[in-house]
Amino acid sequence: MKSKYALVAALSLAAVIAFAQETKSAKSAGADKSAPLKKIGTLEATNYYNKMMIVTGKVVQVSVRPTITFLNLDQPYPNSPFAAIIFPSATNQFPDIKKLKGKNVELKGKVAEHGGKPQIVLNNSNQLQVIETKATESPETK
Repeated sequence: MKSKYALVAALSLAAVIAFAQETKSAKSAGADKSAPLKKIGTLEATNYYNKMMIVTGKVVQVSVRPTITFLNLDQPYPNSPFAAIIFPSATNQFPDIKKLKGKNVELKGKVAEHGGKPQIVLNNSNQLQVIETKATESPETK
């Protein structure tokens, strides 16, 4: 009789473990299909520290230094409301970085705070996308 109880207990435990693993796998699979990141402007970034976001703005200053590269958005340093940071280990991902000046961009990554201002560290070129602005139609073309 004791062996029947032990068998039932073992099967019950196995069923619970299998269910838990299946639930965990389903949650992991769902995480891969995460919702798209929210797009925000540079001035909103202070509200989203430690969150994955897409920050949009215009590159107005590119500062390339031996130990770091800065992309200042919307205003030049020190008044820039947002910066993208590229460390030397990733500069090869952005070969034409100076050509970004004057371009509208989307930056994807975790918004961090440094020196009281928001920033995103760019480690890969897929975190930066140049956004083409649509030319406004002139009255003659309508």
